[in-house]
Amino acid sequence: MIYPVIIAGGSGTRLWPLSRQHYPKQFLPMVGETTMLQDTILRIRGAAEIGNPIIICNEDHRFIVAEQMRQIGVQPERIILEPVGRNTAPAVAAGALCTLKAHEDPTLLVLPADHYIADTAALHSALGVAGRYTEQGYLITFGIVPEAPETGYGYIRKGDDLPVPDNFPENACPA
Repeated sequence: MIYPVIIAGGSGTRLWPLSRQHYPKQFLPMVGETTMLQDTILRIRGAAEIGNPIIICNEDHRFIVAEQMRQIGVQPERIILEPVGRNTAPAVAAGALCTLKAHEDPTLLVLPADHYIADTAALHSALGVAGRYTEQGYLITFGIVPEAPETGYGYIRKGDDLPVPDNFPENACPA
């Protein structure tokens, strides 16, 4: 089982005046009728072996999160409230610790609530492939190929390509 940990603790400063401290962009409909947070959860719906989401948000946003989940019929496994935002790593650590308390040897899918992914089918396919590799003990990251260095995000050194088993679908491991 894969447990989604949704990081929704943004501060609302990047898209001002549309987005603001008490209503940051992840709680706004930016692409369609649903909000970015709702889109994040809806896009993983239907992927194989996905558990209920664990949502990490600012304490001030707890009611917004609960209402947006109710609107799309999702019961989160847990909503973790940050008294103060401390960026991604502490939020992921809190999600991981809570998941470890509830489940034995969980696999986490950490998703920011403010990203747009148009090709849901490709995401589901990638999640299926990633799930097979995590069962073998690999840590999998998804991302885009950077066009320039960015110290604000850190660096991931790419290792050797993993062997692709014979039974993987042809389009499951794009180059």
